[in-house]
Amino acid sequence: MLMAKLEFLVGNTPLADLDKLGKPFPHVRLLAKLEGNNPAGSVKDRAALSMFQGAIRRGELTPGTRIIEATSGNTGIALAMIAARLGYPMTLIMPESMTIERRASMSAYGAEIVLTPEGQSMEGSIDLCRQMVAEGRGINFDQFSNPDNWRAHFHGTGPEIWRDTEGEVTHFVSAMGTTGTIMGTSRALKAFNPKIRVVGVHPEEGAKIAGIRRWPEAYLPKIYEREWVDEILSVGDAEANEVTRRLAKEEGVFCGQSAGGAVAAALKLAATIPADQQATIVVILPDRGDRYLSTDLFR
Repeated sequence: MLMAKLEFLVGNTPLADLDKLGKPFPHVRLLAKLEGNNPAGSVKDRAALSMFQGAIRRGELTPGTRIIEATSGNTGIALAMIAARLGYPMTLIMPESMTIERRASMSAYGAEIVLTPEGQSMEGSIDLCRQMVAEGRGINFDQFSNPDNWRAHFHGTGPEIWRDTEGEVTHFVSAMGTTGTIMGTSRALKAFNPKIRVVGVHPEEGAKIAGIRRWPEAYLPKIYEREWVDEILSVGDAEANEVTRRLAKEEGVFCGQSAGGAVAAALKLAATIPADQQATIVVILPDRGDRYLSTDLFR
């Protein structure tokens, strides 16, 4: 009988060939890394586990210590899962605009949920988190400045992509939130082959795409280092939503809006690659679509 402890099931997610969406570009192979296959359903399982392990290893986290974290959803769910598994109390702070599915998932794992006003956006949740930690109510992993965030992808996501494409990956595309995924994966892939192009995805000005951020300068994640990203593409709400729906209806891949935005950017990228040049584009699909059923995304 095959079995493993939950923490050993994080990572090693599959690559799906998006041959239908990529059909207009026969010289490009478009591969999607299905991070929704992680135990708590998103790419953030990797960073959450890495941050817990790092804090325990350094002696920062002792039995009974409460963790307080600001989150837009997926990181919170992943942290709540690992906290439940390892037996730590968890408080998660998030904007009240986040979907009911995300709140319910965190609560199911036993986490305390604190909501901040929608108008304050994610910055308001970060400010409240800092205040609660300053008051001595717990410790904060701070996914935005914690190198254990990107290290999860340096040791996991990047090597997996290189292995599973047999070294044929030429481009890597990732939405940018905390930027941990793109920072760690870029470091790993460029160590294998410095010629691999790394493309980040931002929302257009005014667009609101769950999981993708265009940060004000004062809140830019400290782990973000611009030199690890070769190019940044912007996507809008409409195109992110359209590609998300196409992924479900044409490819049978049920994912969230940030995945649709990333694939939309990957298709833009594919259109720029000369027809006489073979390419393999790997794009991260951060989570599953069931976290968005209460929204208008699939209606």
